[in-house]
Amino acid sequence: METIKPNAAFLCNFEVMQILQQLKDSTQKKHKREGSLATVTYETVHYLQNSDCKHQNAQSIEKFLEAMKPFKLTKSEKLMMLNTPPHTELEIQLIVQESEERLSEDEVRKIISIVNEHLPSSDTA
Repeated sequence: METIKPNAAFLCNFEVMQILQQLKDSTQKKHKREGSLATVTYETVHYLQNSDCKHQNAQSIEKFLEAMKPFKLTKSEKLMMLNTPPHTELEIQLIVQESEERLSEDEVRKIISIVNEHLPSSDTA
């Protein structure tokens, strides 16, 4: 098997969870999968269901991405924020390269506000 476009699209944890759940549901009805694939699918879905992505939906993700447009973040930075929503200034510094040069303190606070509004964590949901 050959990868033609390795970076054609990135998937957030919510999208991966949806795909794996659909795969799990559709193949359980047809036939049993190989043991190792079933184990990997089960473990991944179990992990994702216990992460922040269980509180996300397509609409909240779209609204979050729309609200993030003014900040000129890269796709990978926004993806990291979706997968691990930052709730402190330190977390934003870890996600956004050169955040101190690219973002003002007000912008960092605004990002945290947007994250809290659109991507609730397991603690707050």
